[in-house]
Formats: sequence, C-alpha cells, structure tokens
Amino acid sequence: MGLPIPHSKLGMWLFLATEIMFFSAFIGAYIVLRAGSPGWPTDPSITHIHIWAGGLNTFVLILSSYFVVLALESMKADNFAKARRYLCLTLLLACVFLGIKAYEYSGKFEHDILPGHIPETPRMAIDKSMREMKQVVDNRTIALANIPLPEKLEPAKPDETIELSGVTDEKTEALAPPVEELRQKLQAELKAPDTSESRKKALVAYFALDNKYRELNTRALDESITLPEMNQELETLKKNPDYGAFLAPVHHLQPIIYGNLFASVYFLLTGFHALHVVIGMILFLIVLVQGRRLCDKWNDYVENIGLYWHFVDLVWIFLFPLIYII
Repeated sequence: MGLPIPHSKLGMWLFLATEIMFFSAFIGAYIVLRAGSPGWPTDPSITHIHIWAGGLNTFVLILSSYFVVLALESMKADNFAKARRYLCLTLLLACVFLGIKAYEYSGKFEHDILPGHIPETPRMAIDKSMREMKQVVDNRTIALANIPLPEKLEPAKPDETIELSGVTDEKTEALAPPVEELRQKLQAELKAPDTSESRKKALVAYFALDNKYRELNTRALDESITLPEMNQELETLKKNPDYGAFLAPVHHLQPIIYGNLFASVYFLLTGFHALHVVIGMILFLIVLVQGRRLCDKWNDYVENIGLYWHFVDLVWIFLFPLIYII
C-alpha cells in the first residue's frame, strides 16, 4: 500500500526537495559572503544591475505560473486546445524572461563586470587600463603590418609558452612576430618616399596613439598619474578623430571593492536559475509538440512540470530582493 498520489508526482516532489537544498546552499553562501564583506557594491550605476529589469522578470514569471495553472485546469476539463494555448503563453513568457536576462548580461559584458576582470583598487584600475590600451596598440600594429593570424590555435597547457622569431611570449600575445619588430618596420615605411598619402595618414595616427600609450604607461609605472587623471586622458583620446575609434575596448574604469566576488555570486545564482528556466521550456515543448495528439494521459505530466515551474518562480522571488533590492 503506497501513498495516494501518482509515483510521478512523488518523484517530482523528491526532486524538488533536492533542488531546494541546492539553491539553499547557494543563497546561504551569498548571504554569508555579503554579510562578511563590508563595502559590498550596491550602487546600480557601478554594478549595472537594473532593478526595473529584475522587477519586470518577477512579473513575467508570476504571470507564466498563472498560465500554467490555467493550462492544467484546461487539461482536466479535456479542453486540450485551450491548454496548448496557455502553455504557448507560458513558453513565450519564459522567452521574455531569458531575453531580459540576456539584456542584463550584455550590460555586464559591455562594462566588463565579470569575475576576475574587475579592479578593486585605483592601482588595479590603472594597470587594467594600460593592459587594454596596450592590446589596442598591438592589434593596430599587427593590422597595419598586414600580418595574417592563424584561424585556430591549439589551447596551451597551464604555464605553457610559445616561441616565435626567437622571442618567448605569452600565448595571447604570440600570434604574430614581436610587435616591436613590426613597429620598426612601420617606422621605416612611414619615412619611405613611395608611401601613399592615405597610408602615411594611417601610420601617423598609429604612431600618435602609440606614443600616447607609452607616455601614459610611463606615468602609470612611475605612479605619477591618478585614476581620475587616467580616465580623463582616455576620454580625451577616445574623442580624437584619427584614432579614437580604436579605443572603444578600453573601459572607463572605477574600482569596485569585492567586485569580483560580487560578479561571481551574481552569475552563479542567476546563471543556474536561467538554466532551470531553459529546462522548464524544454519540458513545455515536449507537451506542445504533441499537437492534436494531446489527451488526458498527459494530465499528470502537465501537473508535474507545473510544480517544477512554480519552484523556478519561487526561487526567483527569493533572488530578486536579495540581489536587486537589498
């Protein structure tokens, strides 16, 4: 004699119990880390967290849960066409949720609010600006020298280096001959009498950018430039009509204390939740592809995926105030 419920529903409740423990561990870790990190970043202008986006997603998920309930009621009333319509609306709202989340993620990538990428002190911010500017200058050097880059590069093992032209360099900088060697060739080309005017103009702009990078890098190494001064210099350079467009990858940086920990927790919690949303969408699609073959045999299945979807909604109701509001 067993429990007076279908085995599938019992299995779903047991599965949801493990999911509750799973997310409880994540949320508990977030609470402990935040409580133990005085100065945790909360300014939306710094973290680029949009409260309106989180609030809209909360409404979207609650509305989708309502449509799941209506779909189940329609299934029990043998109105399967109506049930499919409600499930389609649920699936559409799930797509809206992921679209808003993708918009939020794109903002994080645009401002480089990513784990391990965030400077937490003014010195780290200056160093990062110089690394990004050096990458721009090196890429411009390679582009002007017309050096073909390999389409694919086998991933290097940890601590592995690559040797090119007798010079040992890091994997990320070893796709071309040494940049200094290319720079000297470009200098010789600039002085050559047969160089076209358009080419000379491009080379002059390149060397102006290169010289400005070297000047700023020297001041950074001497610690004779502050972060506000560095950001002001970068803003001025980006407005230069000759080479400003190339500096788009160089970020206007502001130190964020505990920024890397914040980004790690943010992507962990929201990323795993988004993964559960995708899984729920797949479960809904399994029902929808039945089309006119949908019948009362699917009642238990729809009820079980409804329970799963309500759980996904409930998790977000916890995440929204913890991440976006508090």
